[in-house]
Amino acid sequence: MANKIELNNNYPDITESDKLYERALKVQKPVTQTLAKGPGQFTKGVAPKYLVKGKGSHVWDVDGNEYIDLNSAIGPISLGYAYPAVDEAIRQQLNDGITFSLMHPLEVELSELVQQVVPNAEAVKISKTGADVCSAAIRVARAFTGRDKVFCCGYHGWHDWYIGITSRNSGVPEAIQDLTYTFEYNDIESVKAALDETIAALILEPFIFEAPKPGYLQELAEVCKANGTLLIFDEMWTGFRVAVGGAQEYFNVKADLAVFSKACANGMPIALLTGRADVMELFNAEVFSYTTFGGEALSLAACIATINELRDKKVPQYLDEHGALLKDGYNSLAIELGVDKYTRCVGFNCRSMVTFTPDAGNGLEVKTFMQQEMIKRGVLWAGFHNMCYSHTTEDIDYILAAYRDVLPLLKAAIESGNIKDQLKGEVLEAVFRKVSNYNIKPKSIA
Repeated sequence: MANKIELNNNYPDITESDKLYERALKVQKPVTQTLAKGPGQFTKGVAPKYLVKGKGSHVWDVDGNEYIDLNSAIGPISLGYAYPAVDEAIRQQLNDGITFSLMHPLEVELSELVQQVVPNAEAVKISKTGADVCSAAIRVARAFTGRDKVFCCGYHGWHDWYIGITSRNSGVPEAIQDLTYTFEYNDIESVKAALDETIAALILEPFIFEAPKPGYLQELAEVCKANGTLLIFDEMWTGFRVAVGGAQEYFNVKADLAVFSKACANGMPIALLTGRADVMELFNAEVFSYTTFGGEALSLAACIATINELRDKKVPQYLDEHGALLKDGYNSLAIELGVDKYTRCVGFNCRSMVTFTPDAGNGLEVKTFMQQEMIKRGVLWAGFHNMCYSHTTEDIDYILAAYRDVLPLLKAAIESGNIKDQLKGEVLEAVFRKVSNYNIKPKSIA
């Protein structure tokens, strides 16, 4: 029988997941469309591989097992699965069509709405994915400044200009790799020392889990302006989540350009680039960035409905309050149960992360153990608390009860010295993303 959500459940039967995976191995390379959803991030042998249904904050796998989902589709689910107001907007638009031979009025309506809520949105460009708009922002920044080089911090998608500085850079010409440099978050002095007349743009996630030092983002804006470098905020995670207007609203700072995608359409594929009118003007004639599906109307309708819900229901405030219950509750449990020297939950309340200290041992093994035990108890867990509006107080109480169950087991496993022997499935794989090993250089090439 398929698992329901209950403590001390059995490890789920994943027979159908595994059958699908075997089929996928024969026809797909790779088997996943995004690494964070792939089998390397969920322990093979215990975790499901395929989901077929979501409602609110719960999901069901192909074997019928039910879970509370703490991943929120790796970010896009800001309101909840099958959220009525958004689904109804999609259905209504579906009656009239999906994609057309001319522009659609919803393109104008959405852009006007975004201009109302995003602080720097003098102009708006609509596309499909986060990588699209990140690359469009870099291209227009290069055109506007007449410069080539880019400073970046965080993760910005799969396109050549960024992925060339990661460990997965095969296929990216060295000439492209040599134009992008990484800098350390919260280190303003290193940026000041490196900025010169060759730097077109500085792009960063306003925060990932670490908070910006007081004045850090404002000072970045000032030094970029003084250097003629465009400041770009990658708000894939912060936008519409930490505040409806994103980090710019939350921290009261404007970027020259900002990009959004994950939270603004509750799962439908859409991405937004906002920014200064004089910069965005270049898209009219000089800079090419177009896509057939940018005006796809179901996503436009979903985006409008989602932003209205986020604003009218004060969703960022809800995510902050309920996320705090989960983050603070985890840390209180860790202290109470004597595992605080091994683990701590960090980050902003709307998106926090469970971390493990060096004292806990091999981090991937420890995370794998925690994941298998949380999945056993009906929580789809990958180390993050990606909050959505459908996460109820009851969900949070249940998740904390599961943590109360699991943390003593984790402590015993760590202190046994052989945590790997207690794993029911394969150890999780490391992700490739570089947010360290900073290589910032210019003042023209120092």
